[in-house]
Amino acid sequence: MKATKFQQESDERLVALAKSALAGDMRAFDELVRRHQGKILTNCRYLTGSGGDAEDLAQEVFVKAFFALARFEGRAAFGSWVTRIKINHCLNFNRKTKGKAFLDASDPKVQGADELTIEPRAPGKLEEDDRRQRVRAILDQMGDTLRIPLVMSDMDGLSYQEIADELGIGLSAVKMRIKRGRETFRQLYDAQAAEETPHA
Repeated sequence: MKATKFQQESDERLVALAKSALAGDMRAFDELVRRHQGKILTNCRYLTGSGGDAEDLAQEVFVKAFFALARFEGRAAFGSWVTRIKINHCLNFNRKTKGKAFLDASDPKVQGADELTIEPRAPGKLEEDDRRQRVRAILDQMGDTLRIPLVMSDMDGLSYQEIADELGIGLSAVKMRIKRGRETFRQLYDAQAAEETPHA
């Protein structure tokens, strides 16, 4: 399929085009969303531990980005800027929903919902989906204290100091939580792999 004019532009150029676009012309911004929505959606899920809310949260992140675009000065890359918006939005969501119960995805009633039906995938895609499901399942077993700093560091690429500032905790606490988060993730991953390995 032939690439559109907007698909060939850099993020920086798309931001400029989106800022100068006539009212109602969303083509440049839509291309920015298309490029970045996958990572934003996945990380909304990982930061909040709520798959059911991830799509709405990702959409809200891009709505916020759209209305804040005029104030975006381009000192950071668009992807980094929208990642910051996502982190703040997800942390606010976590604060508001603390103590609230979520649906159990293993409940047969929930599993039968049309929204959770998955179309058949090609073998290569199945392997990738399987890997993502493993990561998701392991992150779901980890508490917010370890999961959130780990995602911010290893998936969003924030520095320890940036994470400390975002979470309002000390630098040493961030380092300790990420170290423990990585160790916990590795232990859970290895345990899961051992369970799935057939015994002689």
